[in-house]
Amino acid sequence: MLHSRAPLAAVLVSLALLASGCALFRPSHAPPPSPPASPAPPPLAPAAGSDAILLTIFLRHDQSKTLEEINTHLERTGFHRQFPPEGCQVVSWYVMMGIGQVVTLRVPPDKLRAVNLAIERSAWGAFHTEFYPTYDFVPVWKDLRTRALSPEPAH
Repeated sequence: MLHSRAPLAAVLVSLALLASGCALFRPSHAPPPSPPASPAPPPLAPAAGSDAILLTIFLRHDQSKTLEEINTHLERTGFHRQFPPEGCQVVSWYVMMGIGQVVTLRVPPDKLRAVNLAIERSAWGAFHTEFYPTYDFVPVWKDLRTRALSPEPAH
């Protein structure tokens, strides 16, 4: 059964607009932030000595099954024992109503295959899966936001 991705796209666009401080969500009396005087710095690298990546996984519910059937499948396949694999850290795990679950893991590169196998062995049949390599934009956003809100230097 195919499902429209339009609702998910609308949610993601809305979240992106909110996170960017889009003028659409700014009070009309507030002046738009002035552009930074110098170009933005390059994105921050992972912490020293860390080569782990962030991996966001969409676990889309198989809507041809009831929640009870999905949970029975997950129990039978040992999903909660296998996922996430040892050595991977859960950064966030959210339920998106009408979609399924969205999990972000911090994964050492040598554990990527283990993540894939854990999903294939235990989640398939309950979820349709999508994988997205991601990175933490919060430090960059905070820096951009601070610059945007600071007063212009006097010339």
